[in-house]
Amino acid sequence: MLDAIFGQGDRNSLTMDKPHPDSLLDTSVQGVISRPLDRVDGPFKVSGTATYAAEYQIDNLAHGVLVGAKIGHGTVTAIDASAVKAMPGVIDVITDYDTFIRNPQQGGETTAPTQGVKEVGYFGQIVAIVLAESFEVARDAAQRLHIEYDYAAGAYDFDANRDQSETPPASQIPAHYTQGNVDKAMTQAPVTVEATYVTPSQNSAAMEPHASIAVWNDDALTLYGSYQMPTSDAQQLAKSLGISEKKVRIIARYIGGGFGSKLGIAPESVAAAIAAKRLGRPVKAVMARTQVFDATVRRSNTEQRLRLAAGKDGKLTAIGHDSLTSNLPGEDYFEPVGIGTHFLYRGENRSITHDMVPLNLLLSGSMRAPGEAVGMIGLECAMDELAEKLGFDPIDLRKANDIDADPEKDIPFSSRQLSRALQVGAEKFGWDQRNPRPAQRREGEWLIGMGVASAARSNMLQQSSAKVEIHADGSATVSSAMTDIGTGSYTILAQIAGEILGIPVEKIRMSLGDTNDPPAAGSGGSWGATSAGSAVYLACELLRDKLAKAMDVDPGELTLKDGQAIGANRSVPLGELVGQGMEATGEIKPGKMEKAMTQASYGAHFAEVAVNAVTGEVRVRRMLGVFAAGRVLNAKTARSQCLGGMTFGIGAALTEDLIHDQRNGKLVNRDLAEYHVPVNADVPQLEVHFLDERDIYANPIHAKGIGELGISGAAPAVANAVYNACGVRVREFPITCDKLLDGLPAL
Repeated sequence: MLDAIFGQGDRNSLTMDKPHPDSLLDTSVQGVISRPLDRVDGPFKVSGTATYAAEYQIDNLAHGVLVGAKIGHGTVTAIDASAVKAMPGVIDVITDYDTFIRNPQQGGETTAPTQGVKEVGYFGQIVAIVLAESFEVARDAAQRLHIEYDYAAGAYDFDANRDQSETPPASQIPAHYTQGNVDKAMTQAPVTVEATYVTPSQNSAAMEPHASIAVWNDDALTLYGSYQMPTSDAQQLAKSLGISEKKVRIIARYIGGGFGSKLGIAPESVAAAIAAKRLGRPVKAVMARTQVFDATVRRSNTEQRLRLAAGKDGKLTAIGHDSLTSNLPGEDYFEPVGIGTHFLYRGENRSITHDMVPLNLLLSGSMRAPGEAVGMIGLECAMDELAEKLGFDPIDLRKANDIDADPEKDIPFSSRQLSRALQVGAEKFGWDQRNPRPAQRREGEWLIGMGVASAARSNMLQQSSAKVEIHADGSATVSSAMTDIGTGSYTILAQIAGEILGIPVEKIRMSLGDTNDPPAAGSGGSWGATSAGSAVYLACELLRDKLAKAMDVDPGELTLKDGQAIGANRSVPLGELVGQGMEATGEIKPGKMEKAMTQASYGAHFAEVAVNAVTGEVRVRRMLGVFAAGRVLNAKTARSQCLGGMTFGIGAALTEDLIHDQRNGKLVNRDLAEYHVPVNADVPQLEVHFLDERDIYANPIHAKGIGELGISGAAPAVANAVYNACGVRVREFPITCDKLLDGLPAL
């Protein structure tokens, strides 16, 4: 009967055109929201029953191994596959230059069109896939495949080609922005800083390599892949294959990390799909670790010129942040280095520019906190240098330049607790024990110092939907094409549904990462929790109204707790109210609020380091972060995200450096042995604190993105601590021993 009353598939859609001050998460009584609940997917992962992309058991599976080009730029003239095809167990060798070389990556960013269908743009670019009955045979054959090339001159050296730089078209932010006259302000200000900071290429280095299993059923493709954004990835894959997106299904239930490298489809998915179609049987292609480095995506190197002008009161009168990055010729995407500089501090004169050097190096794209992660290194180190010139405490300088309205758009912030984060962090960290003079604190041969940096990350809402079903037994199912890349999506979405519907979390089944479920923006840009979470909220809001109608009470008089609907002096099990079942779909869309308010999450990083006065070795001894990101949906998973970001920051400051051979663009350190991410010995006990906050302008759950806030500002806090410890200011990252040795004070 209830199905006839309410129908199946009712939809509750909200466009964020106005504030949403009232949230059911504040009035519901289940008591699970924000609590540090364990991950609902945790038992599956620790028991080995969580199925990752390469682990699906598919009958009649062929194994594919990708083959990358051995030149940096030129043309494939011939591939002689006759010898490897004769090897026992080899099935075929497939080349499809037009698709392999031109396939789109990185969430809709365009790749450069080829000058000829066989043109190679960078060393390691995928040109073939070898198929065999076993992985071992396919790998052996791939290594033996004979390929001939015509070599062409390539551009591999950033410094040697800087005169070829171009201004890219605007993407997520304008490439060039000017306000007032920075040059004039620099000449008139009593105190100025001008410095150049350099960061290298970086790799996301996720634990799980890129992997795909392609299965065709007539003209429809199912791809089991490791992808962050299945809805848009299916669209990209369909475009690459020249088929309707309705014919592509992507399943990505569990993803072993992505950090941006799995936002868009990578070569293995296209190669597996083409090979499976040709063979008429499923194909699995898993990238080797070296191929993940060679042929997926990197964070661009940057060169950042910072100019700061201030009065003697410390207030900024000018900010100049001019950056030079790199990407493949013809690419539009640029690392948005100055994205945080636009709104972080005051300054009536402003110049924030991005130019790009075209190089024949691996595609540059989004990596965790694109823009802020590296851009705040330049800005926050320059602020530290300015504080020293002024004789200001670095925290006092930042607080003096805090603002109430966006300095460029003249619109308010939706919420902003930068100064409070700095203040609370200083108190908890013991900042008053810092000696402002560098190289003053010693413990034997170790020099000890403290550093601070602001944290800021833009907040975004993306169109997403989710379906919630209440079953006859009182349990529920939440389904969406949203993904969990290790961030806790399974858990927080279950908490939102459980809180509003009054259903224990353990009675909620989660279905994520399947494009057969309602479309979602997926995991990227720190928008996943708030976008998918808002969609779940809206579906549950509609279900709550349906339950109230079934109880014949006003929704405001209905209480849902522990599987019971309570109202009008009655308590009824949910299962009795829903009959054979009840469902609703929620959909959230960005609206006027993203234009009316500048939305961002804020925080502060504090670091204490020890620098060995003999060897120049740097050890991070402790680190503390204070963050304000709206409502915290799960205290444990949110803390985990910040811990991961802070660890990323340690790597950016001290170890990570993706090195290109300037003769041919080949990556020199293309595995986890030589590309140095922080390991356990490099990471001290990290401390994370959250400030209570609700952002009513962001979404109906009042939360903001947190996944990338933890990395934004982390690296410069470490760098500023190194300077305070030993008095050596390193502006070329990472800060390695050789860059400190000559400037260290004598023992």
